[in-house]
Amino acid sequence: MQPFKILRSRSVSMPSENIDTDQIIPARFLKVTDKKGLGEKAFYDWRYDKDGRPRTDFVLNTPRALGAGILVAGDNFGCGSSREHAPWALVDFGFRAVVSTSIADIFRNNALKNGLLPIVVDPQFHTRLLKGAGEELEINLWARTIKTEDCESREFEVEPFARYCLMNGMDQLDFLLGQDAQIQAYEQEYVV
Repeated sequence: MQPFKILRSRSVSMPSENIDTDQIIPARFLKVTDKKGLGEKAFYDWRYDKDGRPRTDFVLNTPRALGAGILVAGDNFGCGSSREHAPWALVDFGFRAVVSTSIADIFRNNALKNGLLPIVVDPQFHTRLLKGAGEELEINLWARTIKTEDCESREFEVEPFARYCLMNGMDQLDFLLGQDAQIQAYEQEYVV
């Protein structure tokens, strides 16, 4: 996982509310245990027609979506079933952050564990971000701020441990493995 400190990227707006995990990654694509290639399946039923051809009117199939690392989504993003494949698909597509007025708890936790930063902002700022689709935003994880091209910014909340892991490019297992020397020292001293 790449460390996440400051992200400067174009944004893509998807204002639909209640985008659930089955819309993000349909259940028929959950048979894999490898994250690679899931970006092609992200929003599959919205991105492709019944014959597998890209829908030219869908935002992620437009030139402005190429290389965008920030998804500005409608309210209640990531609701539905617990599906770790959903953040896998978004990250593999190229997103590093999702911004909304609310993000489902299970999705938020899965996202943080997989290198995707979920950001909740107030409705007024959210409307501003949706209207500014395609503009470059700056997300500073150290300062916990998101800023527009015209320097309007907001602070956001993120759990300290998740923030530490994201900034250091590690997941929870990487963190634990990094504590191996301390764990062994403790075991030698206290475990009989």
